[in-house]
Amino acid sequence: MRAVAWKFLKAVLMALGACLLLASLLFVGANLWVLGQTQGRIVHELPLCGPDRVGIVFGTSHWTRSGVRNPHFEARMSAASRLIRMGRVEHLLLSGDNRTRYYNEPVTMWRDLRGRQVRDEDMTLDYAGFSTFDTLVRARDVFGVERALLVTQAWHLPRALFIADALGLEVTGCAAPARPVAGLWRLQAREWVARVATLGDLYLWGREPYFLGPLEPLEIAPQAWQLPVEAPLAD
Repeated sequence: MRAVAWKFLKAVLMALGACLLLASLLFVGANLWVLGQTQGRIVHELPLCGPDRVGIVFGTSHWTRSGVRNPHFEARMSAASRLIRMGRVEHLLLSGDNRTRYYNEPVTMWRDLRGRQVRDEDMTLDYAGFSTFDTLVRARDVFGVERALLVTQAWHLPRALFIADALGLEVTGCAAPARPVAGLWRLQAREWVARVATLGDLYLWGREPYFLGPLEPLEIAPQAWQLPVEAPLAD
């Protein structure tokens, strides 16, 4: 009886080990696939990003749980304002979560960028960018974006670029300048899991955005540094 029980237990353990090994291989393989498809289109120097007409800036919380200013938010806003000043993008689509009246990422980004001297006419707010997937679907289907520069952290860009590719958008990534911050490894580990989930969203269960709405093409204003075109002189 003991020999039979041991054989059964051994078979179960071997099956569980095989499943764990297969899951690990799929997990690592999925991440390597996403990274391999996107790494060549991530630019790490702001002056080399673009030029593009539209820069999509992904929202994040203004504050951390410990009550200090979120360095990832600061980096994205700094990068976005510098890209506008350098003429690397003409217009910013600020997309984030506005699920409740007490938490409004797009308006927080807008206020911050106004303080950095970005003009109101150079910004459009997307209040239903509840996720990276939602932001990119809405950029295409609501705001009529076909080509864009994606502005966020380097660890976030592979997933964002991969989703954009699947949606038929022509995109490159601009990595917001980074500095050492506490707990970064948690975000990076979560991103590895999110990349695997993204493959399921795109190819298995057919994820749809939380909310779309009517088409609202972006209105891109002339750049402040552009000189008016002079009328030709009469003969």
